[in-house]
Amino acid sequence: MKWRRLDGQRIELPIKQAVEEAILREKNAGHRLKVCIGSDSQVRSGTIEFATVIVFLREKKGGFMFIHNSKEEKQMSLRERMIMEVAKSIEVAYSLCDLLDRHNVGLEVHADINTDPHFQSNVALKEAMGYILGMGFVFKAKPDAFASSSCADKVV
Repeated sequence: MKWRRLDGQRIELPIKQAVEEAILREKNAGHRLKVCIGSDSQVRSGTIEFATVIVFLREKKGGFMFIHNSKEEKQMSLRERMIMEVAKSIEVAYSLCDLLDRHNVGLEVHADINTDPHFQSNVALKEAMGYILGMGFVFKAKPDAFASSSCADKVV
């Protein structure tokens, strides 16, 4: 997986190592951190483009994020695409959870799924919530899922 920063700078280290270095740097600077992971997607010309973000929140001091973009060349229903977004977030969260636990950094997984049944993305809410909670992660959906609905949405 190729990761980058918001300014476009590529992250050359394996993502787990880059995350650990970021945690250590921020802790040494006196910041308390929380990590939020989320994904979003857009369909463009029959291709589904995904963005997954790792958002580092400094308590009362802003934050920064690492970004991964990918593409899928197949047709998917809206429900399937929403679950694929969640799966991409969970894959990253699972790979980092032991590291975050070791450094006492909170973790949330955000789903770009609306809790209001009047919105189409709501079709995947129960499955997404069950998937994330079943993996033992804290779950956030819209309007509280800023990692997916704001951060990933801007870079997809």
